[in-house]
Amino acid sequence: MSTRGGLVRDYVALTKPRIISLLLITALGGMFLAAKGIPDGATIAVVLVAGSLAAGGANSINHYLDRDIDYKMSRTRKRPVAGGRITGRDAMYFGVALNVAAFVMLSVLVNPLSAGLTLAATGVYVFVYTLGLKRTSPHNIVIGGAAGAFPPMVGWAAVQGDVGIASVYLFAIVFFWTPPHFWSLALMLKDDYSEAGIPMLPVVSGVDETKRQIVLYAMLLTALTVMFVVTREVGWIYGISAAVLGVGYLYYAIRLMLSPGIEQAKPAYLFSLAYLTLLFVAVMVDASVLF
Repeated sequence: MSTRGGLVRDYVALTKPRIISLLLITALGGMFLAAKGIPDGATIAVVLVAGSLAAGGANSINHYLDRDIDYKMSRTRKRPVAGGRITGRDAMYFGVALNVAAFVMLSVLVNPLSAGLTLAATGVYVFVYTLGLKRTSPHNIVIGGAAGAFPPMVGWAAVQGDVGIASVYLFAIVFFWTPPHFWSLALMLKDDYSEAGIPMLPVVSGVDETKRQIVLYAMLLTALTVMFVVTREVGWIYGISAAVLGVGYLYYAIRLMLSPGIEQAKPAYLFSLAYLTLLFVAVMVDASVLF
């Protein structure tokens, strides 16, 4: 039987807090850009708390829906639901409750648009990715990964009350970042995904094709991020940062493609995490200094 402390840790684990932290950084980027500087502190607090609740709720629902394949994979076999420490029903109720709380918070304390976009992100993650594509298509993360691209739009909407071109651009950046980021991880977990019957790109198309796709997406992402300067929504601090980070990402992606096996997948994966974090920090610094 789980202790009370163990049960609390398991419920926290349902929310996948490490993933949430990166989503919050992108939401902050959208808020800073919309405010052309430092946003109102109260709005920041509400967006970060509600965003954490919604993302955590979506992840909790994912634990319930993926409990069977989680049990088949060594990396996920000990998760709270797959490991039998929390029932699937309780994980589902917990996830729904968190999303309801997030929606109410944003609707009442910020605006309905930010609440609706947050709910849409959960919908894409649960229905499009987890239920619709994850088990059926090697393009699952390309399309379903759009769920993780909503936070900067939520942040922008929380400040501006609309969906501007800059927020759409930030959405696109995260959207194109997600596949090469995830495929680097998928290369390391190829055997696990194969065992669970999940058609991730390395399983369906092989290691070499996955490496080529990572390079292609890294090139598209670099071009996209640098071109953002043309909109004049961002300035030279962001532009230089985007160019430098893009060169770094291409270096890791090309090194992965040219190396035998998958030994360079982990460095590419870790750099992709640093890449997105630093890029959105550059957005925030740029907005604070230049406007």
